[in-house]
Amino acid sequence: MRPLSLTTLNLQHLLYFWTVAREGTIARATQRLHVTQPTISGQLRVLERSLGEKLFVRRGRLLALTDVGETVFRYADEIFTLGTELVETLNGQPSGRPQRFVVGISDSLPKVTTYRLLEPVLALGDALHCIFRIDKSERLLADLALHAVDLVLSDTPLSPTIKVRAYNHLLGESGVTIFGTQALAQRHRRGFPRSLDGAPFVIPTANTALRRSLDAWLADTGIRPHIVCEVEDVALLQVLGQAGIGLFAAPTVVADDIRARYDVRTVGRLDAVRERFYAISVERRLTHPAVVAMQRGAKSRLFVE
Repeated sequence: MRPLSLTTLNLQHLLYFWTVAREGTIARATQRLHVTQPTISGQLRVLERSLGEKLFVRRGRLLALTDVGETVFRYADEIFTLGTELVETLNGQPSGRPQRFVVGISDSLPKVTTYRLLEPVLALGDALHCIFRIDKSERLLADLALHAVDLVLSDTPLSPTIKVRAYNHLLGESGVTIFGTQALAQRHRRGFPRSLDGAPFVIPTANTALRRSLDAWLADTGIRPHIVCEVEDVALLQVLGQAGIGLFAAPTVVADDIRARYDVRTVGRLDAVRERFYAISVERRLTHPAVVAMQRGAKSRLFVE
């Protein structure tokens, strides 16, 4: 993408692009904007030339966003949503829209635990419009620096090497429990945790905090499970465990949810293996009502093993 500045970025072109992206076709965008198709097509070409990138690809009768188009649309959506609220406020017309709350969720977080962390936020009801984005922590932290997300949930704190002005807020920590199908659990429950030596195991990939914690514990104890596969996606890992491919680990604080959701049994608990959960925010002191609700819920209901 070519270098840009705010003085060279034309908001009129961006508005036409945003409208076409929302409507799916130029024809529908003309009805929304009350301009002709050639006008919109011309403005889109000018915007693409200024960016040096294609923003749309045609799929049948519809226009689909390219990867760059997705990025531009995300920021354009923020710009014009806030602009609409500004105009309505200045005109004395309360927008009536719920407050947007954008949470970036690290893809290494267990989904069941993530849901439990977000429960107090979802309980706030219609006053809040939640947007949850799942991605690599590094990309989410970059979005946090640009104020594209309000908060990042992660299993690792912000590293001092990452040049983002933000603060770590520990929501809680938990030991882990080893789960497996009924047959695997019965086979490896006796003599736990030594029974894990040689046991089939589905394990997170090396770039996750849980894997690093498990590796440290295994090195200390000399236990060597049989690693059937390493899985980056936590939801897939748990599905493989449900299918009997191997034992798997998950935070003890959601053990009841894991057993019920995946119809698995407990093999044993590893309290020495810890998993931590952080809210990373540009605020040194958490003040956003949704974040405060999340923090209180985590401390009073979730992390109370």
